[in-house]
Amino acid sequence: MSAYPKSVDSLIEMLSKIPSVGPKSAERIAHYVLKAQAFEIKNLADALTAVKQNIRNCSRCFNLAEEDLCFICQDFKRNSKLICVVEFSKDIVAIEKSQFEGRYHVLMGKISPISGIGPDQLRINELLHRVRSENLEEVLLATSADMEGEATAMYISEQLKPLNVKVSRIAYGIPVGSSLDYADQMTLSRAISGRRDF
Repeated sequence: MSAYPKSVDSLIEMLSKIPSVGPKSAERIAHYVLKAQAFEIKNLADALTAVKQNIRNCSRCFNLAEEDLCFICQDFKRNSKLICVVEFSKDIVAIEKSQFEGRYHVLMGKISPISGIGPDQLRINELLHRVRSENLEEVLLATSADMEGEATAMYISEQLKPLNVKVSRIAYGIPVGSSLDYADQMTLSRAISGRRDF
């Protein structure tokens, strides 16, 4: 039997369904909601509703957008001949911090036979269409370094071979400021194979 009223229990249950929010975190958030001013909770509810009503996928790259095209696809200053392929829209946020100047293509996942996700469930055909129609010079594959991300990158590179476009892969290696003795074998191997002239 819970020590909370039903409405608080219901809030905690709903909050705990959010990824990375466990029962304890959900309970802390529920207590924040209980202590917050009514206008703060209304603003939060309005923001949640606005996101569900206004956000869609960009018709070109499948990034998050409030219009037909996302703000990146609308930016004519960006390099339209270079596309960075990512698994999810959230990956764009990380890459943007590197001051990448090209455009993006969001796959909406990665190939994962265990989860029943094959190439047809991803936005790979749309990428191939963009390569053909937009006269691209380079496709940068920025999928994750796990088995599924690597399989996705390999599959896409094979599909792109006949299209006469440069295909590159982001390098993986030792994080700046870290020590070599903390790096695992796979990271060291990638750092060595992805080495460049000094």
